[in-house]
Amino acid sequence: MDVTTLRCFVDVVRRGSFAGAARDRGVDPSHVSRTVAALEAELGVRLFQRTTRRLALTEAGAVYLDRIAPLVDELERARLQAIDAGRLVHGTLRVAAPVSFALLNVVPLLPEFTRRHPQLAIDLVLTDATLDLVAERIDVAIRLGDVRDGRLVARRLTTMHFRPVASPGYLARRGHPATPEALADHDCLLLDVAGFGDRWRFRGPDGRTVTVHAAGPVRSSNALALKTCALADMGILVQARWIVGGELRTGALVDVFPDHEVTAADGDLAFGGAAAWLVHPSRSYVPLKVQRFADHLQHAFALGPPGDRGAA
Repeated sequence: MDVTTLRCFVDVVRRGSFAGAARDRGVDPSHVSRTVAALEAELGVRLFQRTTRRLALTEAGAVYLDRIAPLVDELERARLQAIDAGRLVHGTLRVAAPVSFALLNVVPLLPEFTRRHPQLAIDLVLTDATLDLVAERIDVAIRLGDVRDGRLVARRLTTMHFRPVASPGYLARRGHPATPEALADHDCLLLDVAGFGDRWRFRGPDGRTVTVHAAGPVRSSNALALKTCALADMGILVQARWIVGGELRTGALVDVFPDHEVTAADGDLAFGGAAAWLVHPSRSYVPLKVQRFADHLQHAFALGPPGDRGAA
């Protein structure tokens, strides 16, 4: 048996299907199935229990995986180290990032990065779901909020600051709330993602903290969609400044309580505590392409997220 066959077996386990492993390799699922069947024939044991609905490791398959997966991963690290020894950044970098954050803060940074590394292709996976980086073959990801996965190496990319905003048209129609408590009589636009709730917390210049239970006509999992609603005079939105910084600069949106700190993040993510993180699988060796991308983003974010620069 060769390393390619072993890697194929490990990929099938991590992807959970022949079809998933085949997509990653750019081959037909029947090719992957034949490869695994040949491995089973060589070993003289069944590695998977196959049904029309499910693919599961046999006991022998689980034992075999435990022994060979670390070896296959170590061989892959050795291959990457040999490539990186020439200090040439090439191949494909697979990056996962939340949709809105990536569109406003990451995509604008890609042209310069690709000019510096013309032999490197970027596979940008935009999703608000929390992916299994190993199973999905993600080299590096951006995550918002708290990162508690001990299997990952995390670097803080930036701290996120939130602002309560509304359009001048909405405020002219409904009036400007005098205090955070007055938001109970206003339409609020709610972000429906993990770690973000409808309990908006405000801290005034005197240090007093107020919690408002926000309610309104629109709830969405996409921050850009909610910003569009705010621009259309539909309500008041609490959102990170990297989402609304440009509109605050132009006056298309107005900071409703400029003298207050605000957050809508749950748990420990209190005022000024929410962050964006750059994460990658915990390994003894970090590929050069990941190092270069991480350095590029951290340099670009040194003055804050691109969508937040110059915000009022």
